[in-house]
Amino acid sequence: MIDRRQLLACGGAAGLGLLAPLSARAQAYPGGAITIVLPLQAASASDVAVRHMADRLGQRMNGNSFVVENVAAAAGLVGLERISRARPDGRTVAALNNSILTILPHLQGKNMKSDPRNELVPVAGIANIPTFFAVQASSPIKTVDDLVKAAKTQRITYSSGGVGSPQHLATEMFNAYTGVKLEHIPYRGASQAALAVATGEVQVMSMALTMAQPFVADQRVRLIGYCGSERHAQYPDLPTLQEAGVKNYEYASWIAFFLPKEVPQDALVELRRHVQAVSKDRDFQAQLVRSGLEPWVRDEKQVAQITAQDYVRWEKIVRDANIPTS
Repeated sequence: MIDRRQLLACGGAAGLGLLAPLSARAQAYPGGAITIVLPLQAASASDVAVRHMADRLGQRMNGNSFVVENVAAAAGLVGLERISRARPDGRTVAALNNSILTILPHLQGKNMKSDPRNELVPVAGIANIPTFFAVQASSPIKTVDDLVKAAKTQRITYSSGGVGSPQHLATEMFNAYTGVKLEHIPYRGASQAALAVATGEVQVMSMALTMAQPFVADQRVRLIGYCGSERHAQYPDLPTLQEAGVKNYEYASWIAFFLPKEVPQDALVELRRHVQAVSKDRDFQAQLVRSGLEPWVRDEKQVAQITAQDYVRWEKIVRDANIPTS
């Protein structure tokens, strides 16, 4: 994974040239209101990233407004159906995270009426979503090692935004790699799942930093380990799960834009140009970081390659961890 600081530096320098002058470069695409369908809850980490991008695109692309439509149900299945029914005219953009694209098919493949990997093409990456294991601030569990030891002797529950959600899979990976069995308590969405940790309804959650920040600031939640491969710049004293003894553990979540394969080529090229330009802008990158996110500057080829790699990786994880499927 590219270092967060390198992304900020490289992406920002490129963004200066690509974004000026905005009014001179903007073209009609295809004109009027554009709906961004996000199969996840409002106020989720993905939602925050998508809304930041939507605002910037609205400023950049004269004559267009971008509206985010949250279609959060059945771990993303309902949103995928909404996307598959949309006319391929460029007026409906899909905002999908790696969970929906590369994890859900292995868990709920029989319930999926369409395969987004075959029906959609990547536009560009938007953001990386840092994830931490988090507990209630008053919990006696203060480290990852404490969590493993507690889970071996007592019932420990964890919350998620539903079966197939990033929180579900990140924690089932933890179960598989440590040999413990944290009990899954699914909620309607990640917002409710995070609140459940803050209030003590459940004991732990793999929580996006975007959702954890207000609870950490209010001293209602404590972070005990980072899911990435290297320590997070904002929490340099907090070990990764690998450093804490969970061998080979690494979980990363990202969000990107997609369009139907049948969309007019000129519209696809136009949106790619604008999204990639915004993603490289220093102000946009700084906005992501303030929101607990990270820049994820990836073009369509890179998104396609990473999606294919993640799909194979998660197929093996789901199989080896014996995660229930339907």
